[in-house]
Amino acid sequence: MVPLWWFVLLGVVLFVIGAAGVLVRRNILIVLMSLELLLNSVNINFIAFGRYYADFRGQIFAIFVIAITAAEVAVALGILVALVRNKSTLKVDDVTVMKG
Repeated sequence: MVPLWWFVLLGVVLFVIGAAGVLVRRNILIVLMSLELLLNSVNINFIAFGRYYADFRGQIFAIFVIAITAAEVAVALGILVALVRNKSTLKVDDVTVMKG
């Protein structure tokens, strides 16, 4: 049996990598992938604690987070396609003004 702290440590490492990607990178696609990494690290911790306490609530929360993440990715990719058509760039610094 794998100890709980291994899962928590994996979640923390993935969370730190994702947070660094969001804060340091300037490409919108990299920032979105880093956000996905953040949410997946949270899912690892939800499932690990749910398994440790023999409770299904952690898995249920993880399913909700996955569903919300899928919706977020669909909307973000739609915005990115419109952005590339208008601005021809994916850099965060070049896309500071969103006018309708």
